Amino acid sequence: MAPTALVVLTTLATDADARTLVTALLAERLIACGTLLPGGRSMYRWEGEVNEESEVVVLLKTDVSRWEALCRAVRERHPYEVPELLALRVDRGFEPYLSWLTSEVVR
Repeated sequence: MAPTALVVLTTLATDADARTLVTALLAERLIACGTLLPGGRSMYRWEGEVNEESEVVVLLKTDVSRWEALCRAVRERHPYEVPELLALRVDRGFEPYLSWLTSEVVR
């Protein structure tokens, strides 16, 4: 069977914000795992100006069947006006891990 796992990327301004978001998403079983990668630096154009900010990169692991609910939950909780929310389909993975991931988010 083809994997249905997604790795979803988002960023938040602080470790506390990232922990709060991941904790809520885990509680709702929208993700199986969230990995916080502090020390990120984002450079971007916003409203005509170039900005540079420290950010925490967050990798959310979920199943494609949870994508819409995950998007809604992130939009409700994310402090940014337009949060980064990018889903990357998993082409291959260690089958026991993929089975665990699916069991954590799909009921």
